[in-house]
Parts: sequence; C-alpha cells; structure tokens
Amino acid sequence: MERPARETDADGVVPTLAELVALRAAAQGRRPRRVRHVSAGQSPSPLRGRGMEYAESREYTAGDDARHIDWRLTARTGRAHTKLFQAERERLSLVVADTAPALYFGTRTRFKSVQAARAGAVAAWRAVGEGDRVAALRGSLREPPVPPAGGARGALRVLDALVRWYARLPDEDAGLTVALDHAARVLRPGARLLVLADAGSLQDIPRSRWTGLALHADVTVVLLTDPLETTPPHDRLAFETRGRRIELDLAAVAQRQRWHARFVAPLEAMLAELPGRGVRVRTLASDMASDAWLQPQPTGADS
Repeated sequence: MERPARETDADGVVPTLAELVALRAAAQGRRPRRVRHVSAGQSPSPLRGRGMEYAESREYTAGDDARHIDWRLTARTGRAHTKLFQAERERLSLVVADTAPALYFGTRTRFKSVQAARAGAVAAWRAVGEGDRVAALRGSLREPPVPPAGGARGALRVLDALVRWYARLPDEDAGLTVALDHAARVLRPGARLLVLADAGSLQDIPRSRWTGLALHADVTVVLLTDPLETTPPHDRLAFETRGRRIELDLAAVAQRQRWHARFVAPLEAMLAELPGRGVRVRTLASDMASDAWLQPQPTGADS
C-alpha cells in the first residue's frame, strides 16, 4: 500500500498540493465551525460582521437613507428610487498572492514562496470551514481570478492556483498594484481580504489604497520574510545571482546599513504604517509554522 503524502515530504522549494491539503486540520482546528442558520436567543449567527448585498429598488419614501438612492433608476424614471439590501449569508474571502521575484528564495526550512502558498492554504481552509466562499488572484493582465466557491471544492481550486503560482516565478507578473486593483473590483462590503506579500512589493502602493480597502473589507497583510533578511550574520556571504557569484561582507558597517535599507526598513515601515490604515499586519518567517499568522502578534505587528 502506498504511504500517504505528508507535509514533511515537501522539499521546501516547490509547494505541493498534498502539503497544502494537509494544512486543513491546522486551519480549521483553531475555530469552531460557524452555523449556517439563524437561531433565536444568543446562538451564533452567520450574519455577524457581514456586509449587505443589493436586493431590489423601490420608490423613495420619506425617512429612507439618502445614501442608498438608486441614481440610475431615478434618472431613467424621473422619480426618486432607493436601493434595498439584504444581509449577505455567504461572505467572500479573497486571497491575493504577490508573485514578486523576491519571494522565490529561502535559507531556513522553506522558500518564502512556499510559505506564502501554505499561508494562503491556511486562509482558504479557514474560510470554507466558517462557511465563506473563497477566491484568489495574483497580479496578472492575462490570468483571470480563481472564482469564488464554497466548501472543499472552493478551497481546492485556490490551493491548485497557489501551487501553480509558487512552484516557479511566473512568466508574467504585473505586480501587486495590479493585483489590488483586481481585488477592489471583486470585493464586496463585509468581505475578508488576505494579501500574501514581500514587504518590498508594498513600497510603491499608495497608503490611501489600504485605507480604501479597509473601509469595506477585513484586510490582513501577511509579510513573508526569511531569517537571513532580518538577522544576517556578521560574516562574508557568497551569493549567486543571474549566473554570477558575488560576496557581501556583512561584518562591514556600510554593507549592513545597505542590507538594512533593502530588507529590514521596508518591513518596519509596513508594520508601523498599515495598522493606522485599518489593516491587520502579520509577519511570517520561512521557518515558522504556516498558521502562526492567525495568532495575535506583539504590538507594532498587529492592528
């Protein structure tokens, strides 16, 4: 009989579907499943914390909220109409995957790209375990998003995409800015957004973009790091890049300052700025448990 695949069978360089599926227990074991019906009394309701979705329009009457006026129908009929909404019973959880070159690297346990895939899998399993529909996308001008779906079917679609995206650097990567543009069009009020990213990818994104996303969605950014980036040794290190071998003397003050500016400063900037924009921020090193981002982190890394 063939031995079933385990997450420990993965090499840490390329994510496997087996290891992402194996994370289901870790993700869904943290929280009780949410009930799918509304009960009387103090029982949990699936409507808690939800947004509202459009149901229909009717003629405006005194006392209606002017913010909900249906301007198109009003213009077409010549009479004021207002939109009616109903509570969304299936929240959308959207995973946005950064596929910048900096993620396809690692010195401890696994590549940052593999950790990103694993963190995304945890998010997908948690979402469907709570009754959400789950979707995913990356910064691409050609590849469409993974459409929302619930249950194991929805999670497996997302997992399959994460394996493809993080198995190797994609041929076409339009960047995280494009990915967030796509996300803004997909998200609905009350949705949950998880962004898997290298800190450097966030530098060119206007801070106001995060404020806008957080106004309508529960936004979490998981910053993928490697221990070498955040705590480099005081030593000479050899690297190979684009077929070329280079050496960095990280014992030299000037070299460490440049290293800090490249790897540590962007991370610190995001940890300091994003919580003030309403965004929850987590750091996830390549050698950490892949579900560690679900836990609260020290002040300064969490909003």
